[in-house]
Amino acid sequence: MKNIRVGIIGATGYTALEVARLLQGHGNASVVTATSRAHAGEALSTVHPSLSGRCDVTIETFSAERFSEKCDIAMCCLPHGASAETVQQLVQHGVRVIDFSADFRLSDVDIYQHWYEVQHPWPERVGSTAYGMPEFFADEIRTADIVANPGCYPTSAILPLAPLLEAGLIEADDIIIDSKSGVSGAGRGAKVATLYCETNEAISAYAVGCHRHQPEIDDIVQRVSGKSIQCLFTPHLTPMDRGILSTIYVRPTSDKLEEIMQCWQEKFNHSAFVHPVSHLPSTKHVAGTNHVQMTARAAGSRAILVCAIDNLAKGASGAAVQNMNVMFGLEQNTGLI
Repeated sequence: MKNIRVGIIGATGYTALEVARLLQGHGNASVVTATSRAHAGEALSTVHPSLSGRCDVTIETFSAERFSEKCDIAMCCLPHGASAETVQQLVQHGVRVIDFSADFRLSDVDIYQHWYEVQHPWPERVGSTAYGMPEFFADEIRTADIVANPGCYPTSAILPLAPLLEAGLIEADDIIIDSKSGVSGAGRGAKVATLYCETNEAISAYAVGCHRHQPEIDDIVQRVSGKSIQCLFTPHLTPMDRGILSTIYVRPTSDKLEEIMQCWQEKFNHSAFVHPVSHLPSTKHVAGTNHVQMTARAAGSRAILVCAIDNLAKGASGAAVQNMNVMFGLEQNTGLI
């Protein structure tokens, strides 16, 4: 297998740093270029000092033509709206893309435009782009020119919920998702709400009833299971760097809790990263890894599902490397062990 040449677009954020960090130990892929308008001409390791001596490529201004000459794949770490325009240029120049934004995740352009409040610059590709969760969509990802990398919160909800709904083990219209995320999920940009004095020793809910990841959860769960769902989703900011813990309240169709665990074990039997466990998962159990731990507990007429991921790894950059591996015919865990 030749070395896969990776370019990072929007190289200043945490997800870009995590991609570069993970690819240092990949063996079949390396970062060959990165872009940022604000830091063009600087070394990537100047923006991210932890990469010093390991990934010192020079940051450039973006050019789709230059990318097509240098790269086999682009990791696009731009925000929604801006990302789709860049992805379109790359695809037109023959570059395969993993897009970290929400621009191509949803099935319906009207739903996207309602929740993200922008006109989609390439609406023809909405609903016809591979969703980057190889546990369910590996065949689509394998041949895709664009892969929509999943959102972090949706990853922690879709993985436990979709198999159970597909198997008819839980009710589709009674799902409550309570998720808690580390502060890195808010990005690297300076914001009052994520200052140390605001987040330290505090847990706070935000975007209650209106978080943009809710339609993504609904959409992808329906794609996998064929069941239309109604869920309540509430995210919380917690005083830690990284990690997501989702506690999900569902109404099972049977009182046999072991059926839930058995369903997961059968669905993820060949997964490199998704692990049904008997203990209660913690974010520390998966920190810095692409692994997912989840379990179930009975609670009266309900079952409680608990899922832990690292928001920067399986929730973002680790998933992107996993998707890249699928796209280039490698084992999914290459560079992620």
